[in-house]
Amino acid sequence: MTSTARGFVPGRHKIDEYREGGFRFADMSHRGSIFALPTGVHAIAIEAAAQIDESALALVLDAPKGTIDLLIVGAGRELSPLPTALRARLRAAGIGCETMSTGAAVRTYNMLIDEDRRVSALLIAV
Repeated sequence: MTSTARGFVPGRHKIDEYREGGFRFADMSHRGSIFALPTGVHAIAIEAAAQIDESALALVLDAPKGTIDLLIVGAGRELSPLPTALRARLRAAGIGCETMSTGAAVRTYNMLIDEDRRVSALLIAV
């Protein structure tokens, strides 16, 4: 898989495929984890759910209120919920959060994109 030059692709994109430690989207591929937002897809240096903290979620937490209603976390191969304090921080920002395996997260994210929902997804590569 090849990577985006700057680690950012503008625009809202469905995830076409996930495998071999990366993702295909926007007619390209990226090796590693990604953060898909309504404004674009960012490369992120997160390899495990335990690395997700408030600074890792800054792109969502700093988004203008009302632009993101739900964060889907693809935590890898197995479910690993976010810490209670971090979930509370998201809730205070008006953002719901669902954590699931990366495969389930990709499918859910794509379905919600099809429904034109205000959703973002932090997807850990598997």
